[in-house]
Amino acid sequence: MTTTTPVPATGPLSHRDRSVLRAVGAGRCQVSGRAAVVLLIDGVRCSDQFCGPRLVRAGLIAAPGPGAAAARLTASGLALLAAA
Repeated sequence: MTTTTPVPATGPLSHRDRSVLRAVGAGRCQVSGRAAVVLLIDGVRCSDQFCGPRLVRAGLIAAPGPGAAAARLTASGLALLAAA
């Protein structure tokens, strides 16, 4: 019988992920939606439609409410940026 090691839901962050986290930290992002997270950077929808939801699921960006609001880094997101 072959077994596989489960892959963590959040793997290593890409350069894009880190750039988005820096933009959130700089106050340049808005996030909205509960079922489908929408991330705006400088007022423009992020071209990587999976980036925002991935960072929210990883606990690096605070989960948004139903309406658009300023995106916030969580304590984990802040710690990750400080370590980078």
